Amino acid sequence: MGLPTNQSIKDLFEGLLGREVTLSYGRRPDMEARPGPCTAVYVDDRNQLTSVVVMDFGLTASAGAALGLVPPGGAEAAIEDRELPESLQENANELLNVLAGTINEHSDVHQRLYRVHVPGETLPADVVPWTITLTGRVDVTVSPKGYPSGDISIVSVLPV
Repeated sequence: MGLPTNQSIKDLFEGLLGREVTLSYGRRPDMEARPGPCTAVYVDDRNQLTSVVVMDFGLTASAGAALGLVPPGGAEAAIEDRELPESLQENANELLNVLAGTINEHSDVHQRLYRVHVPGETLPADVVPWTITLTGRVDVTVSPKGYPSGDISIVSVLPV
């Protein structure tokens, strides 16, 4: 199984957000940060864990705002207040749902979004190790034009 390319990640963000996006090498979102990152869990048709996506709080707010056509100040306020309005989280969830298609383009295994753990939520024990694994992952910084940037990691639980 492969991982999405940087170009496919960029295309997804640009297509959904309707704006130019710059991608650069990123780092793993800090799982100990407060508020924590947003973590999406993907499974196969037998409900077996296949991929984990971790998006830091800043990118969750930015993507949620940009997708909902909320001005950049909405994302900046959420980041400053360290509190994500439900509407921004719902928009970010939609992006993570569509990301399943991008993941599937690079995999022989059909995957779907199983669950999104919102910032600050305790992750299941079987998911935690995948958020910090060093291999089988893509880490990029996403900068949507006009909005704060942030990091996203896509981790394959399947052999790469």
